[in-house]
Amino acid sequence: MSLDTLFNSVTEAVKKVVFGQDEAIELSLAALFSSGHVLLEGPPGVAKTLLVRAIAATLKLDYRRVQMTPDLLPGDITGSSIYRQNTGTFEFIRGPVFTNFLLADEVNRASARTQAAMLEAMQELAVTHDGLNYPLPSPFVTFATENPIEQEGTYPLPLAQLDRFMFKIMVGYPDSQAEERVLR
Repeated sequence: MSLDTLFNSVTEAVKKVVFGQDEAIELSLAALFSSGHVLLEGPPGVAKTLLVRAIAATLKLDYRRVQMTPDLLPGDITGSSIYRQNTGTFEFIRGPVFTNFLLADEVNRASARTQAAMLEAMQELAVTHDGLNYPLPSPFVTFATENPIEQEGTYPLPLAQLDRFMFKIMVGYPDSQAEERVLR
């Protein structure tokens, strides 16, 4: 199957679930097929998360979602070591970043340290823990959603972190016809 055929078939499949966001769908797939990470910005309720879930399901990729909250720690994303008393050693338990398709939901609600850990994994395609390097699966792509910075409890992403994303896609409210379709 050619890339063009795959692009068109995935686009049509996602449009059956996500209404009125054609441009966001097409740009998201363009970034995905170029191995780029995507930042989706828009108000709550415009199908940002649904878009990402629909793409991952359509492509049958290993998918994980992390709700980025202010109390989330870097190890909650990358993983952490646990002590195995029976062997007297520490074992690294991989976090949700070890997937093909990661959704970092509301990335700008997390602390700067947690954002940095996730964005480092995006750049390096690996996680370093206790001096050891753990490569991420291939392919690995991150989609992050972001609420507008004017909303309470959000933090701006620094330019160095924004640079990790191939596209920042603005997702707005669908037109009235798409809203009617959602209601039906």
